[in-house]
Amino acid sequence: MDPNAGPTLFDDMAPTATVGKKKKKTTEKTTTGTKRRATAQSMAERQRDISVSEFFTKNRHLLGFDSPLKALLTAIKEAVDNSLDACEEAGILPEITVEITQTEEKRYRIAVEDNGPGVVRDQIGKIFGKLLYGSKFHKLSQSRGQQGIGISAAGMYGQLTTGKPVRIQSRTGPRKKAHMFELAIDTARNKPDIHTDVEIEWDKKHGTRVEIEMEAKYQKGQRSVDMYIKQTAISNPHLTITFTDPNGETVVYERNTKELPPETVEIKPHPHGVELGRLIQMLKETGSRSLSGFLQEEFSRVGAKSASNIIKGAGNGLTTKSYPSRVAREEASALHKSIQSAKISSPPTNCIAPIGEDLILKGLKKEIEADFYVAATRPPSVYRGNPFQVEVGIAYGKPGGVGLEVTDEGRIKKKKKKPDSKTAHEELIADGDEPVRLLRFANRVPLLHLGSACAVTKAVIQTNWRGYGLSQARGALPIAPMVILVHIASVWVPFTSESKEAIANYPEILKELKLGIQECGRKLGIYIRKGKRLKREFDKREYIEKYIPHIGIALQEILDLSNKDRDETVATLEDVLHRSRNF
Repeated sequence: MDPNAGPTLFDDMAPTATVGKKKKKTTEKTTTGTKRRATAQSMAERQRDISVSEFFTKNRHLLGFDSPLKALLTAIKEAVDNSLDACEEAGILPEITVEITQTEEKRYRIAVEDNGPGVVRDQIGKIFGKLLYGSKFHKLSQSRGQQGIGISAAGMYGQLTTGKPVRIQSRTGPRKKAHMFELAIDTARNKPDIHTDVEIEWDKKHGTRVEIEMEAKYQKGQRSVDMYIKQTAISNPHLTITFTDPNGETVVYERNTKELPPETVEIKPHPHGVELGRLIQMLKETGSRSLSGFLQEEFSRVGAKSASNIIKGAGNGLTTKSYPSRVAREEASALHKSIQSAKISSPPTNCIAPIGEDLILKGLKKEIEADFYVAATRPPSVYRGNPFQVEVGIAYGKPGGVGLEVTDEGRIKKKKKKPDSKTAHEELIADGDEPVRLLRFANRVPLLHLGSACAVTKAVIQTNWRGYGLSQARGALPIAPMVILVHIASVWVPFTSESKEAIANYPEILKELKLGIQECGRKLGIYIRKGKRLKREFDKREYIEKYIPHIGIALQEILDLSNKDRDETVATLEDVLHRSRNF
């Protein structure tokens, strides 16, 4: 072998020892003298894509599945929300059945069945077996679902805790065959893993039934499935819902109206709500061949004159005929600033469907017995270009309590309410010595958790209830036998997390919430002050009536009256007392 030759492959295989000595093995060290733990190459080898299903499997608390008790409520809520959205979109008065069956000590099977339009066979796997798949994310109109996660996440939780697939039955019409699917989610690829796909006989003409078995816990209370069903019946007066709990007890909430909520219309984004990055992306993707056409076609409330003014205000060489996809980032930034400073009408409000004052009052009166009811609907407003509307309802007065009323003769008398056989009233309305019960709704969906982090709770706390005659500690809810219902309807509700349990504190939303609460509070204050005046008058009358007989006896002794004259005098005094009361 040539001694001058360079190293060969065999050199690496040669022994490390030399004559009488051992060669030390060297290791790579960092500048600080510590042993290097990994290299850029070794770290690069470990990188891989993360499926959205894998992510939420490890972070299921983000979706509301952080405890067995809450998981049961979340799964039922997601299924009921989907059923209501489908029925309303198809123009069908919803009839929903919710069943909870205990299969083992810590396992329950939930079943939600509706009379909606059903799901076509090819879509069943994707809707129930794939996260972030749906039709509502890009649609700017009011709906309960937004992200395309809910029902598939419920099935994923059931699969994770019990290993059992989701069972779906669906039929799209009386002349169509019903299909039954059993499927799981392939979390590594975020795709449905279909176990069973068969045609079955089903007595329903159209509708969908979903069954999920999961590890869960059932108990009654303010944040229970029972309370969710009850509040859903209040906020959806057109709904008939039947609920059967694990004990076999069935409760039916009949609809208050046969009129569906008005159909919402999809709108285009409002220019004031579009951020710079989104604007740049829209410029690249648009099919418009001119900048003026782009502004008019891609946004709501932008006409030819408004578009011309926006482009003129942007400058930077932009004209109405500029090609949108060729607009540079600096030019897009100038265009965005011009849009924000331009005067543009608020977006249309036919994309939202509030409950309405009359139906809020009907819902409160149906489920809550009280002495006084009031409701208010605020005019539509806008946050980040998204239209929204706030509604508030109040039910005041403890059921079964004693109140005062004025008779036709102008007299004040006590009135006693008949105790109601239902327990709903005691569950919803607060006692007189505890904070009011707050019912929060977003797009007609009850929000039962994370109340302290919600804009609705903050708005109620920041309202001065002492000015309306109620007692309230600093930074706390008022103390009163009262229920406050607050509903926000919007094309995109700004929830604080994917579990959709609390509304973010946007200043525009907080302002409207306070104004709606104050509007109802003023009417409540008038009622409370009137009640206090009636109470004072009643106490005075009772005090005088108590001593009129003694006055008669004293007059009899002073004037030497007969018993008959005494009784006539007492009767005259009582008559004068009653006629002197002007209410």
